[in-house]
Amino acid sequence: MNTPRPPLNIGSVERDTGLGKDTLRAWERRYGFPTPDRDEHGERLYPAEQVDRLRLIKRLIDLGYRPGKLVGAGEEELALLGAQSMPVAATTDGEEIAPQKAAPLIERVLGELREHDLPALQQTLSQALLREGLQRFVIDTVGPLNIAVGEAWMRGEIEVFEEHLYTEQITTLLRQALAGLAPSGQPPRVLLTTVPDELHTLGLLMVQALLALEGASCIPLGTQLPLFDLRQAAIAHRADIVALSFSAAFPTRQLQPLVGKLRELLPPEVELWIGGGGCTRLRPLAGLRILPTLEGALSALEEWRQRR
Repeated sequence: MNTPRPPLNIGSVERDTGLGKDTLRAWERRYGFPTPDRDEHGERLYPAEQVDRLRLIKRLIDLGYRPGKLVGAGEEELALLGAQSMPVAATTDGEEIAPQKAAPLIERVLGELREHDLPALQQTLSQALLREGLQRFVIDTVGPLNIAVGEAWMRGEIEVFEEHLYTEQITTLLRQALAGLAPSGQPPRVLLTTVPDELHTLGLLMVQALLALEGASCIPLGTQLPLFDLRQAAIAHRADIVALSFSAAFPTRQLQPLVGKLRELLPPEVELWIGGGGCTRLRPLAGLRILPTLEGALSALEEWRQRR
């Protein structure tokens, strides 16, 4: 029997969803949602179902939808918008990788997540890596799995903590695989990081694995590196390329100005590569390479070496 999830106070909802307290109160007045209960002290308490809806609304707002359209939308309309906004991975020849192509593995992973069977999940993912090799595992398995797990969360089939568990296991597995690769010391030298307010690193780790397998010298700098410090790191490490990842959840209004500012800060000879679910919202910019697919990183690496 599932244990009912307790309601959250407004501070917890702010941390969980990324929506500010003032925003939550304003929506309550303006749109009649959310509709929190009150505790004995008159403080707001938000039922778990409303928190789930707020989390989805926040994701869609970050993709460019207007709050007024989302807050008043029905459940079916909101779910449809969420499904339509999921990212699509692609193979080298442009053919879409539909999650159903990896259906048996996906169903197994989702089942193990729902059953909270961590040893089985670890074994399933480790065996897939050993069977396919690191490059094919990243492109053919992790890509579709990321999409499938995200869609399952949006449909309410798995919980947030289950999605986090999946991400942590994939992250750990990729880091272990990278630790087993001997450093090449060969060009290009690639700095990999995210900017402030971008916590998602799985896509960046996937790109690091692909580049390292091709002999690039990868220098991971973790997450949320301020732009000026990123410039200093690029100079100190004599970087040829700075690679950033933006998830689909990164706020659209911040994306273009931030990337433009970073391009101005970096030395002109340092290339700037941007990937992840958010990169498709970027407009072209001189000195910027947009990588909407994982294979795009491999193509960009090959082109860089041909030029040099």
